[in-house]
Amino acid sequence: MPTSNEDLSALTLADGGAFPTLGLGTWKIPNELAPQVVQDAIRIGYRHFDCACDYGNEPEVGAGIARALSDGLCTRDDLWITSKLWNTYHEPQHVRAACERSLRDLQVDEFDLYLVHFPIALAFVPFEERYPPEWLHDPAVENSGMKPINIPYSKTWGAMEELQKAGLVKRIGVCNLNISMLREVLCYCSIRPAVHQIELHPYLTQQRMLRFCSEENVAVSAFSPLGADSYIPLGMADEDERLLKDPVITEIAANHQKTAAQIALRWAVQRGTVAIPKTQTVPHLEENLSIYDFALTSEEMVQIDALNRHRRFNDPGEFGEKAFNTFIPIFD
Repeated sequence: MPTSNEDLSALTLADGGAFPTLGLGTWKIPNELAPQVVQDAIRIGYRHFDCACDYGNEPEVGAGIARALSDGLCTRDDLWITSKLWNTYHEPQHVRAACERSLRDLQVDEFDLYLVHFPIALAFVPFEERYPPEWLHDPAVENSGMKPINIPYSKTWGAMEELQKAGLVKRIGVCNLNISMLREVLCYCSIRPAVHQIELHPYLTQQRMLRFCSEENVAVSAFSPLGADSYIPLGMADEDERLLKDPVITEIAANHQKTAAQIALRWAVQRGTVAIPKTQTVPHLEENLSIYDFALTSEEMVQIDALNRHRRFNDPGEFGEKAFNTFIPIFD
C-alpha cells in the first residue's frame, strides 16, 4: 500500500513516459472562463490537461496555455496535453484533419496523447458547416437524431497509428470501450493503445477492466472521478447519487482532515489510475491537487471499493436515446 511519502504524482507508461496522475478535465468549462482557469491551474501546479474537440473550448484552453507559456510559468515540455477524435471523424480520411484542427486550436505542435473519444462512428460533418459537430446530425431538423455509419473501428485505429508515425502525437489511446472491444484492438493493432480513458469512481469501480488493462500494460485514465456532480444538472443523475455526500467517504475525509473530493481522488490515484476532475475555481483547483501528502489505509481502500453500485452516469445507450433519439449502446 502506498504511503504519503511515495511519489504517485506520475504514472510510468509502457514507453517510459511520465503521465501526471492528476489532471484538469476541461469539459464544461465555459469558453469565456477557460483561458483564465487554465492559466490559474498552471500557476498552481497543474501540468496535465484533458481536452476534446467536442468540449467546444479548445481555442480558449489553448489561449490559456499560450499565456502561461508566454509568462514563463512552465515550458511546453512540462505539460501533458490530451485531445480526442470526435465521432464524426472516424472515417480514415478525416482523422488527420480532425487532429490538426485540435492542434491549431490548442496552439501546440504535438499531442502527448490523442484518444478516440467513443467507439461510435457518425456521418461526417464538414468543418466549415459546423464545428464542433456534436451528436445530432442536423440540429436544425425537428426530432433530429444521430446518423451512425458502418466504419470498422480497425480502420479508424489504423488512421490513428498514422498520426503517431507522422509525429503529430506521441501516443494514441482509446476511450469508453468494453473489455471485448479493447481485447479486439489489442489483437489487430500495430501500435498499442497507451491509455484507456473510462468513467471511474467509487460507484463504478470497474475492477475487471482495471485488472485487464494492468495485465495488458494499458494505463487507465478516470473521467468523472468525483461521480455524479457533473451529471445532475443534465438530468443524468439524481441528488441522492452524490458520491461526495456518501457517509463512508465523508467519514474517511474527517479522519484525514481532508475533503470528500480529496478522498475520492486519492483513492483513484492510489489504485494506480489517473484522475481528471473538472473545476472552474482556484480554491477547488488547489483542493484537488492536494492529494499527495497523505495515504489511505488498506482498510479504507477496501471500504471505498465496497461502495461500487455499477452506476454509469455517462452511457450512450441511455443518453443517446433520451437526448438524441438514437439507441446506440456500448455497454450491457
